[in-house]
Amino acid sequence: MSVIYAENLTKRFGNFTAVNCITFSVERGEIFGFLGANGAGKTTAMRVLCGLSKPTSGRCVVAGYDVARETEKVKRSIGYMSQKFSLYEDLKVWENIRLFAGIYGMGDKMIALKTEQTLTHLGFEAERNTLVKALPLGWKQKLAFSVAIFHEPEVVFLDEPTGGVDPATRRKFWEMIYQAAERGITVFVTTHYMDEAEYCNRVSIMVDGRIEALNTPKNLRQRLNAPNMDAVFQRLVQAS
Repeated sequence: MSVIYAENLTKRFGNFTAVNCITFSVERGEIFGFLGANGAGKTTAMRVLCGLSKPTSGRCVVAGYDVARETEKVKRSIGYMSQKFSLYEDLKVWENIRLFAGIYGMGDKMIALKTEQTLTHLGFEAERNTLVKALPLGWKQKLAFSVAIFHEPEVVFLDEPTGGVDPATRRKFWEMIYQAAERGITVFVTTHYMDEAEYCNRVSIMVDGRIEALNTPKNLRQRLNAPNMDAVFQRLVQAS
């Protein structure tokens, strides 16, 4: 069953076409990588899918709701984590959890219960009253992801979530992504780290606003006779 479906999705800003007539679907529980260089259009496409930006043309459905006509229903059915802004730095750890849980419409009793569970799962019991700005970057990323899926959304959108963190922290973060997918949460993740494509069930690769390739990492490597996903990306860029 497709949890995300886009057909001829296009987004223009004046005369500039950021997303150029893309079509794809994502299945429930899938980890779907949306790859491309900076400026390829992946973040713009994600913002449209999240209901944060209106499409210029085309159709997209997320969690059963039409993004253009049922924007608020889409927002209540998804989680979202941005690289640049996902937490309030001047709030404590528990305050961030409670704030976002309330925004997602959860009740006080459930928030209290799940807050304790989340702090325990993360090993953050001693950091409950720590201001977020005092946490190491890797801890912030883990907390931000936990907040994004706190309400058990059908889909979580991750916009370059591992930017700026070291490889070991990136691997731990991807372990959390796998755990979420095992619970049935569909993970839609943008990244410009080509090695992270290997962690996805399927990947699409955007070049200049278009999807140049969409398949499993293994099939893409075989199709282009490439040793790794970085080589796949380079060959697609050169061909375009």
